Amino acid sequence: MIIEVKGLYKKFGSNEVLKGINCSVAKNEVVCIIGPSGSGKSTFLRCMNRLEEPDSGSVVIDGIEVNEKNISKVRKEVGMVFQAFNLFPHLKVIDNVTIGAVKVKNVPKEKAIEKGMELLRKVGVGEKCNEYPGSLSGGQQQRVAIARALAMDPAVMLFDEPTSALDPEIVGEVLSVMRQLAKDGMTMVVVTHEMGFARDVADRVLFMDNGIIIEEGKPSEFFTNPKEARTREFLRSVIDKS
Repeated sequence: MIIEVKGLYKKFGSNEVLKGINCSVAKNEVVCIIGPSGSGKSTFLRCMNRLEEPDSGSVVIDGIEVNEKNISKVRKEVGMVFQAFNLFPHLKVIDNVTIGAVKVKNVPKEKAIEKGMELLRKVGVGEKCNEYPGSLSGGQQQRVAIARALAMDPAVMLFDEPTSALDPEIVGEVLSVMRQLAKDGMTMVVVTHEMGFARDVADRVLFMDNGIIIEEGKPSEFFTNPKEARTREFLRSVIDKS
């Protein structure tokens, strides 16, 4: 397993957000995490690369325990894409993509630019390389953010609701990039409300509510024959709204 999570607990004040999460992810596996707002999905994801400090429990990624001592090693192995694009507005697109590889991984600038251009073309925005983020659509900015994460050659990609800030008509362009990453064998953990993506792309779906994993399974079983009443209730509400 490339990710191993054991006994993860996290509180914010008196609010216990994670209540003993146990989870593992295999290399090349795509795992989608779904659930209602406030169920702990994003906190769980952020604990994986120590953007949030868990109160107890352990996370191991690619053989490295995620703790204060190893955090710089872990961040080199894990790419993360957020709801907000978090691009540097004063840097051109190509510089946004290459800055991490140059400054953190000490990749020579010429090599980083070559790789960065390859990734921008892969996500469909190669022609935007010399523009500034402010001139791009939300979907284009999110694709640049994905290219930036990939430029670090991560072993694992984490996505925290990457389409939730996008207009509905441009959600598809970001999901198509993610579908291609899955086909290419990237290990991905995706917090999402896009049920179609979870059904079509995930190897496994986790349903979280109230800080615990209620149910997990292959999409073919999870969406057609959920075992838990809470899962059935959630899926009915999501399907009714769609």
